[in-house]
Amino acid sequence: MKKFDCVIIGAGIAGMTAALYLQRANVSSVIIEKGAPGGILNFTSTVENYPGVPNINGVNLAMKVYEQIKQLDVPYLYGDVKEVKIEDQQKYVVTEKETIMAQTIIIASGRTPKELKLPNEEKLIGRGISWCAICDGYQYKNKKVGVVGSGNSAFEEALYLSNIASEVFLLYNTKKLKAEANLITKVQAKNNIKLIPDLQIKTLEETDDKLSAIILENEEKIILAGLFVFIGYQPLIYYLTNLPIKCEAGYLVVNEKMMTSVPGIYACGDVIKKDVYQLTTAVGEAAIAATFVKKQLDLR
Repeated sequence: MKKFDCVIIGAGIAGMTAALYLQRANVSSVIIEKGAPGGILNFTSTVENYPGVPNINGVNLAMKVYEQIKQLDVPYLYGDVKEVKIEDQQKYVVTEKETIMAQTIIIASGRTPKELKLPNEEKLIGRGISWCAICDGYQYKNKKVGVVGSGNSAFEEALYLSNIASEVFLLYNTKKLKAEANLITKVQAKNNIKLIPDLQIKTLEETDDKLSAIILENEEKIILAGLFVFIGYQPLIYYLTNLPIKCEAGYLVVNEKMMTSVPGIYACGDVIKKDVYQLTTAVGEAAIAATFVKKQLDLR
């Protein structure tokens, strides 16, 4: 059985940053990831708000960080974590292939956006379908875009996009708006935001492998260059069901050291309960988590 001082679950920006800090601190660690390095970064066509990198493709940024951890010889295992167990104060990370023993664990598995469940939606991710207006909005300057959702995120992003796009169609099919009253008022005051209630998207049309229009339930066709989906996220913590770990709204609750309610298990990035979900905050949280993992291990 493999043994490490720390097992990092997830190779998004948070997980890879934690690995960089741990490796430089001479802490024996390993990253376990079931997909490509980068996580949700791989669905972001353009990153323009990362300090020091004015404009970069999400995949390219992810690979630059991945190259750093490979240069430092950080062990990297491909696998789907099925369970995290604690027996006799020892932690075990169970994948479909093997079980790994760890002194500490950093959970950085992130979250996945809820989808519209339309046939060609997955194909159009990064080709018109997005979950981040701040990341991708600028490429739709003076174009028509759509936003799906009824909560604060949808209304905030619609307002943000209204300063970039020529027209924003805000679609929602909930009986009651979930956004705060002041956001609703601001949206209603915008001349280039059109509210479309009580209608679901029936079809995503594409041209040259890019989103070109949507068809609504009433058969109305709306020409769009981009569609931003904000119907919620699902934290990827399905493998923690056997642990008495504190969560709020499905997200892991951590303290100022990024430790969860289970001693020795830390978390960072989009998997934790917080106010701001950005690359920059994920990097900071990862640095904090790795620092306190090192301090905990030094006390052994």
